[in-house]
Amino acid sequence: MIEVVIVDDSALIRNLLKEIIDSQVDMKVTGLANDPIEAREIIRQVSPDVITLDVEMPKMHGLDFLDKLMRLRPMPVVMVSTLTTMGSDTTIRALELGAIDFVAKPKVGVSTELKSYTDEICNKIRVAAQAGPRLAKLRKHNARAIPNSNKPIHFSPRALQKYIAVGSSTGGTEAIKAFLLPLPESSPPIVITQHMPPGFTRTFAERMDDTCRLTVKEAEQDDVLKPGNVYIAPGDRHMRVVRSGRGLKIELDNGPLVNRHKPSVEVLFDSTLEFANDFVGVILTGMGADGAEGLKRMRDSGSRTFGQDEASCVVYGMPKAAAKIGAVEFVESLQLLPAKIAEIMNS
Repeated sequence: MIEVVIVDDSALIRNLLKEIIDSQVDMKVTGLANDPIEAREIIRQVSPDVITLDVEMPKMHGLDFLDKLMRLRPMPVVMVSTLTTMGSDTTIRALELGAIDFVAKPKVGVSTELKSYTDEICNKIRVAAQAGPRLAKLRKHNARAIPNSNKPIHFSPRALQKYIAVGSSTGGTEAIKAFLLPLPESSPPIVITQHMPPGFTRTFAERMDDTCRLTVKEAEQDDVLKPGNVYIAPGDRHMRVVRSGRGLKIELDNGPLVNRHKPSVEVLFDSTLEFANDFVGVILTGMGADGAEGLKRMRDSGSRTFGQDEASCVVYGMPKAAAKIGAVEFVESLQLLPAKIAEIMNS
């Protein structure tokens, strides 16, 4: 049974979330808190498996509380707030601090609309519970390990004519950050599909652009893939790579969900098959199996393929599914992936 503490200054939201969570056979609410100070005492008493946390609250801001919680008593947190929609930067910051995922509260019709989010809320709580309390320590370890890599990464002129395709989901924003940080300005073009709603991918791309040596942007229709650049699929569009003269460019479409996702990692990976010998496929942390079959087709077509190992994953779902069907040629920790990919691409 997953035990959940709800932290929200709205009595209406607390009661609605309690009703939603208690209606599930595998979870129950063991505490309700109006603010972080009250939450701190409840957490000490009941030691929940997961916390749902609002952002704007009295006595202490939700992000301040999250920061303290992850430093002093790390545990899985799902952000549930209107600010996760209005302030996507706030959401990205929450994920950086250690939140597993987020759900946007409706701005109007809360009573009816929030109930329609039942599956999303409960599924994210389940994923958070699986991720476990090691999350914050894992992320701090990853952040420390990347800058201390033994030697700088270098790509040969031949490698710069190739491409890297990356897929990720839950825990992926921080995994992508750790993946991109050690890469030099002279890196092959990188295309990334990260499961994320509309409005957040642009903020995430801007955050990565400020953080990394590479140029990172939210992908746009007909973007030509260039070395030193990273293209992140928009939150409401599938992203493919297609031929453009001697090179490749981005194609976006608003088609149906694939594997229950848009953007879908499977769509991106399948689009590389025509150019398989020029591509490396990488699957990172995430719940489910989106991209596993596509990565297998990449490998079967001649691409080199990589999967993040279980120990460094927030959720070992997508990489596990890919490894299980033989889609992954190389299994590496997140810290070693960038250097290993460069080594293989340079060979």
